[in-house]
Amino acid sequence: MNEKDLLIELYKKWRGEDVEKIAPLPISGSNRTYYRLSSQKGTAVGVVNDDLKENNAFLEFTKHFKEKGFSVPEIYIVSDDKTAYLQEDFGNETLYSRLTAERKDEFIPESVVNIYLKVVEELPRFQVLGHENFNYSNCYPRGAFDKQSMMWDLNYFKYYFLKLAHIPYDEQSLEDDFNHFAEYLSQIDSDFFLYRDFQSRNIMLKGDDIYFIDYQGGRRGALQYDLASLLYDAKADLSENIRELLLEKYLNALEKHIAIDRNKFKKDFYAFVLVRIMQAMGAYGYRGFYEKKTHFLMSIPYALENLKNLLSKDLIDIEIPTLKEVLKSLTVNERLMDIGKDYKGLTVRVNSFSFKKGLPTDDSGNGGGFIFDCRALPNPGRLEEYKTLTGMDKEVSDYLEEYEVVDQFKDSVKSLIDISVQNYIERNFTNLQINFGCTGGQHRSVYFAEVFSKYIEEKYAVKVILNHREQ
Repeated sequence: MNEKDLLIELYKKWRGEDVEKIAPLPISGSNRTYYRLSSQKGTAVGVVNDDLKENNAFLEFTKHFKEKGFSVPEIYIVSDDKTAYLQEDFGNETLYSRLTAERKDEFIPESVVNIYLKVVEELPRFQVLGHENFNYSNCYPRGAFDKQSMMWDLNYFKYYFLKLAHIPYDEQSLEDDFNHFAEYLSQIDSDFFLYRDFQSRNIMLKGDDIYFIDYQGGRRGALQYDLASLLYDAKADLSENIRELLLEKYLNALEKHIAIDRNKFKKDFYAFVLVRIMQAMGAYGYRGFYEKKTHFLMSIPYALENLKNLLSKDLIDIEIPTLKEVLKSLTVNERLMDIGKDYKGLTVRVNSFSFKKGLPTDDSGNGGGFIFDCRALPNPGRLEEYKTLTGMDKEVSDYLEEYEVVDQFKDSVKSLIDISVQNYIERNFTNLQINFGCTGGQHRSVYFAEVFSKYIEEKYAVKVILNHREQ
């Protein structure tokens, strides 16, 4: 039985009715595959994963967090072999997608900052209350973020970033600093639940309500790590003022649960910021330099800017001279800082627009690409309940995905753009533009631009730039 059939069978067993639609969701950074299943009674997200230990971690953690009253997904049903399960569907909007949709250059609107404030108020509940009666034997692959785990992260940075970026260093001196740094970090109080991947893409939004996913890598660890993950997420690119605001808000919330030395906490916090930046850079190196996924390389300048700000403030009062020297050399490395500017591969620009306001311009001068007319498809903008929403909202995507003609349209677009993208890559072309137009540039065109920007980014090693012209 293939994975789709397995999920369809699970859904019918759970809901008592046939699945009307099953659609794949964007792939994650693991071997898990996700689908959205829907019927007349509602929807669910189906997950398939052959890693039974990882599945067990997620399912047991979810059960524990649900008992604590945390905002995590409901688990509806699990297959007999434990390789698949259905969970609550929170839609498509993450904190990161809200941030990128609403920010204007460097300016982040107050509405988004307020969501971040709610998130950092919730984090101590996971770390402190979630730790109570938590069964750490279910953790996978390791029960604690201990010295061994820290060394894994540091060496991940060394082998997948420094080596692949051809950065010179003294192997033994750097290893000595790694050991000293990990020893310092391992002495910090770590008797708390550590989420491990607490970042804006793992926080789902329904309106302004927040929900949490992807905590299956959680383990016992220090408080500072998760906060560092959220505040110094490279692509989120929060300003220093916002970071300081969120740090103080977090500490206020934390003090409702435990007593802390705020000065000591901050000193240790910036040490964890450093290790988190290095871990992320290791991931960018592996996915970008090794796997040739260009959009990961685009994150490197952001991470280096974070690193530069951190080192300039001299907040890491630990004796790690070789490591600091290597890190400083990265922040003045013009090749790495300009890695996005130097990109010579294919850039695919995906636009949504309104036909009423004219066709999108092609600033590349290439003149090639597609304009897809979405006006023949069902129009949610004609219905009162969707008029203030856009194609980025779950309610609109659910409405459109009810129609078979929308699937037919997707399949036709996919077959056409696959031919061009593959051919442009083979011929070393640098620009392709794909445009989706509808009457107002608000619902159908936005929906398809979102769908296909994600599709292209996941399938091809190209740079994707998404723009909703009328939003």
